[in-house]
Amino acid sequence: MLFNSYEFLLFLPASIIIYYIIGRIKNYLGIIFIVLSSLFFYAWWDIRFLPLLLASVITNYTAGRLIDRSLSSANARLADILLSVAVALNLCFISAFKYSAFFIENINTLFGTKFFIWDVILPLGISFFTFEQIAYLVDIRRNRIVDAGLLRYFLFVAFFPRLVAGPILRYNEIEPQIPDGKPALLWENVAVGLTIFMFGLTKKTLLADGIAPYASPIFALADSGDPVDFFTAWGGALAYTLQLYFDFSGYSDMAIGAARCFGIRFPLNFFSPYKATSIIDFWHRWHITLSRFLRDYLYIPLGGNRRGQSRRYANLMITMLLGGLWHGASWTFVVWGGLHGLYLACNHAWIALRRRVWWLDRLHAYKVVTALCWLVTFLAVVVGWVFFRAPSFDAALTILRGMIGLNGVAIPSGLAFVFGSHTMWLTEFGITLSNRSGAAFVETYLWVSALLGIALFMPNVQELMSKWKPTIEWPDATASPKLSHAPEPRLLWSPLPRWAVVSAAVTIAGVLSITRGSEFLYWQF
Repeated sequence: MLFNSYEFLLFLPASIIIYYIIGRIKNYLGIIFIVLSSLFFYAWWDIRFLPLLLASVITNYTAGRLIDRSLSSANARLADILLSVAVALNLCFISAFKYSAFFIENINTLFGTKFFIWDVILPLGISFFTFEQIAYLVDIRRNRIVDAGLLRYFLFVAFFPRLVAGPILRYNEIEPQIPDGKPALLWENVAVGLTIFMFGLTKKTLLADGIAPYASPIFALADSGDPVDFFTAWGGALAYTLQLYFDFSGYSDMAIGAARCFGIRFPLNFFSPYKATSIIDFWHRWHITLSRFLRDYLYIPLGGNRRGQSRRYANLMITMLLGGLWHGASWTFVVWGGLHGLYLACNHAWIALRRRVWWLDRLHAYKVVTALCWLVTFLAVVVGWVFFRAPSFDAALTILRGMIGLNGVAIPSGLAFVFGSHTMWLTEFGITLSNRSGAAFVETYLWVSALLGIALFMPNVQELMSKWKPTIEWPDATASPKLSHAPEPRLLWSPLPRWAVVSAAVTIAGVLSITRGSEFLYWQF
């Protein structure tokens, strides 16, 4: 069941109403209802994978209880053994579905073998709920979790607003928010939650799906082996850059909004990443909960920055390579992760150099230098997204060759009138006329310009709703320097008539833009 479907627009309010009605009878009945609703939501996609989800939840909960009992009996060694076995089982579970075909294919390529490669359908959300439960087990071993029972653990893992594409939660973030008594229906939660949800829906259906047709054909053209010229390559790369932005931003808003309707706040997961002025800043804003997971459960255990700069750079590279592989079983994802590992290493090396050379640090006080840092960061991210999106390594290289002009520079012949009598001078600069559609060319760059303007210069939904603390530990937008792009207080959302009109218009635009079969891009992970 897609968030951006008419079925979900019926499922969500029905679930909210029934939850509060049943929960007022007995608290545990409300929790049972949400768990069953979440399992129904998951089974709607493919009921064959429901037993896998149930088995994963029960196995990890049992392992957690055993680790906890070992610690209670002061048997830390047994706890470590149990943790290692449980983590290994989780990694085998995800590898069997997500990476087995990839590994066998590469073995066949390297050694000339002909091992059979079977088609495996990837269970929805397997990367998210598996990583989440690994974190749960590690936190038990670190004595950071107090078990509150199987039912509440089920709700933590299977809660439908974040089951299939995150955010990646921690048990001690969600469990305390599950009511011990009868759930109180706060209209503030419902109003704030539905508003955030509908803004996210419109981002997905109107903006992300609107620009998608200008990205996919370009990558398909590159995958077919045809050369892609300069403007075509940049149009496709930028269109995908913005499609992914509004697709994932929209999903994150919808997940946060849906959960808030039940009185549960999620951690912030997406915060205007294209406003970042460094790659470090970018990863503080993009898929924040994944960045946090990779830092706390991979980078720091590897040693982090505690063993010198060289080891730090190596740990960054390992972390991001595995982060790329987490996104998908393909070398294009590995290269994307490796690029970001290299970016982060360069960023940290630059910071270290700035600390030693005082005038380099002073340069960052100038706005032109800040703008240059933003541009370098944004271009680096766009190059990475080419590998992230490309169906093959060759297709990615074709797009990149086009972006640096190696496949020529051409404009549609229908736009030659813009240059008037100076058209003949175009050839002096290596620019040719092509038979491409002039309308498609103009539409592509109009979409790119409009959406990039929204991403860079408009406040995000979480900022607009910041007065109502939409996420866990949300700071006051009017007081915190962390919100460098926070809108003026008078622009913050409030339950007033003018915002009711805006919300209604956004809702209508989002609902009318719903198309069948338009999945969220992060649902494939």
